[in-house]
Amino acid sequence: MSTAVQTVDRDGIPVCDGPDTSPRKPKLKAPPGSIDCHAHIFGPVARYPFSPKRLFTPPDVTLAQYRALLALLGIEKAVLVTPSVYGMDNERQLDTLSEMQGAWRGVAVVPTDVSDRELERLHKSGFRGVRVNLFAKSGLMLEDLEATAARIAGVKWHVQLHADARNLGELVPRLRRLPVDVVFDHMGHVPAAAGVNDPGFQAMLGLMQEGRFWAKLSAPYRLSELPYPWHDVTPFAQALIAAAPDRLVWGSDWPHPAVPGHMPANFVMPNDGDLLDILSLWTDDAAVQKKILADNPRRLYDFA
Repeated sequence: MSTAVQTVDRDGIPVCDGPDTSPRKPKLKAPPGSIDCHAHIFGPVARYPFSPKRLFTPPDVTLAQYRALLALLGIEKAVLVTPSVYGMDNERQLDTLSEMQGAWRGVAVVPTDVSDRELERLHKSGFRGVRVNLFAKSGLMLEDLEATAARIAGVKWHVQLHADARNLGELVPRLRRLPVDVVFDHMGHVPAAAGVNDPGFQAMLGLMQEGRFWAKLSAPYRLSELPYPWHDVTPFAQALIAAAPDRLVWGSDWPHPAVPGHMPANFVMPNDGDLLDILSLWTDDAAVQKKILADNPRRLYDFA
């Protein structure tokens, strides 16, 4: 396994390591129809240039690499998320969805004045949501939340919110008023050290029980100060499963773009077999595992 590289590119921006090149076959047998709900394809940069406002520079990764990983994990389909390094340029993920001929789905980043024609183009290609990333400066910001939701309500997309749920308190009334569903990225991105009794995380659990809110069980290594199996994150995952098992999906976060300075100090690039097996630690209920891996994402992302 490798650690995040503390180097910078020619623009002075931190460079990320690539994913673990020796993923192991997981012990957990993924149920039929399982879906990875959070992954990215990067590069080649000459064809798909990065935003100058990016926080990190990832290595090129290919569709062939990712499909080989899915086959190893026993995962049948995927949801690609436009990452912050591309700003509001969705073409890299869109081209990948086109290669998959409608079998996969995507989450885009679009301006609040996006045209009907562009929304229709993205929808036909498989996009079903828009990401609002409060950790980045290259996409949508918090002040864009309501306008974005209003713009995508007509195509029945959702807002995927990448934010630290510790700051959720004053945002709750705004989220409840949105005319679309909301998906919380990476379990609400609350550092494990804050504990499950953190008021923001508890507010998130309350929203999850209201029927229009979802969360991704993904990227535990971003929240933990411990090595695999990231035991300090287990209470968060189990609290989410207890609160709303019908509103959770699983994501690998492949290829795990790790930003030096924005990760736990002891970060180690995760093995993707571990990332699937961790679900067995969070719940040993096969029916709940099937909901998280297959049934829930099929509903959320409008898979046929």
